[in-house]
Amino acid sequence: MTILALFLALLISTLLHNVVVHGENYSYVNEACSVTRYQDLCVKSLSSYSNNAKRSPSRWARAGVSVTLSEVKSVSQYVNTMTSGGHMRGTRNRAALADCVECIQDALNNLHKSLGVLKRLNNNGGFNEQMNDVLTWLSAALTNQDTCINGFEGGRKNKEITSLCDKVQNASYITSNALALALVNKLASTGLQHYLGANP
Repeated sequence: MTILALFLALLISTLLHNVVVHGENYSYVNEACSVTRYQDLCVKSLSSYSNNAKRSPSRWARAGVSVTLSEVKSVSQYVNTMTSGGHMRGTRNRAALADCVECIQDALNNLHKSLGVLKRLNNNGGFNEQMNDVLTWLSAALTNQDTCINGFEGGRKNKEITSLCDKVQNASYITSNALALALVNKLASTGLQHYLGANP
């Protein structure tokens, strides 16, 4: 809930700031990414979805999770290569790598579940519960990635650890953006006051 609370605070301020309607030349992807923490990365990773998603929060949410899934799959392949190569030095780092494999796999599972729900959202009775699940799974995926990084020792002195941590960190930034886009989808569909628990 702490992660979601922080995102909510950020999104409220950003959404209120972006009330002004932009001109025709304003990019859809820039508009969508304005609610994310890592905006440049968001624009770079999601620009190809701009014409299709336009101003649809649900489409941007799906795009964000889809891109995140691809990125984390790439990290998973890299981690598995490191495991099979047996190049990681130190007992603690080898144990951390084994834990990282599990963390990244858990993140992948959470992302798959999130994308599956986003593809079949029910705007009638079950939407709120579905989006709560998506936000929970995306938060868990973000935590999985942080846990992977935190297990290693040696920091920047070890090139292999540095390379791995950089890849996981980049994936976590993209996951963070996906979480923000999913939260915007929830806010757009349920109403800001309702989400905050205020009386209508």
